[in-house]
Amino acid sequence: MTIDVWDLLTIIGTIAFALSGAIVAMEEDFDILGMFILGFVTAFGGGAIRNLLIGLPIGTLWSQGDAFYFALAAMLLIMLFPNVVTKGWLKAEVLTDAIGLASFSVQGAMYAMKLQQPLSAVIVAAVLTGAGGGVVRDVLAGRKPGILRSEVYAGWSILAAFVLYFGIVTSDTGYYALVLVLVILRMIGYKRQWHLPKIKGKVTPHD
Repeated sequence: MTIDVWDLLTIIGTIAFALSGAIVAMEEDFDILGMFILGFVTAFGGGAIRNLLIGLPIGTLWSQGDAFYFALAAMLLIMLFPNVVTKGWLKAEVLTDAIGLASFSVQGAMYAMKLQQPLSAVIVAAVLTGAGGGVVRDVLAGRKPGILRSEVYAGWSILAAFVLYFGIVTSDTGYYALVLVLVILRMIGYKRQWHLPKIKGKVTPHD
């Protein structure tokens, strides 16, 4: 039995973001229930937000199939073997987030392309699917969402949208290669602290 690129990206992204949510929950000292909730929200939040915005029924959220079990297994694994990441919380968090961001950004762009949407919609689908779960995760964990920080984050989702929309990548091998490139760029950007330009000036609040 062969797995098509869509299903494989779903599996990769779901596992990565479930682990990312679980790691953040453990780092923030959540209890077991909180860890599972944060993991599931991170894994499925981006797709749920995208589906709501494009008008798909909320019931599609509960038809995730095997993805739910992959997410559950990933979180159980890290709960049973926390020492795998305890010596490198931050690296594990950034890596899993990068894999989830890249996989779901490509998948989101593919989804919009399948619906023959314009470039603007492809970009929105890529950003929401790729970064949406992470945004919800960070908000629930009391953190400033990565998409709003100065570090390049949603920019990688936008890059995926452009690459797919303009037909630079059209094959399954190309999709996987794009995911790998985005993961590498995300990790390099984090390590070297690549930043988008900031708005200069100071806003004085009115009385």
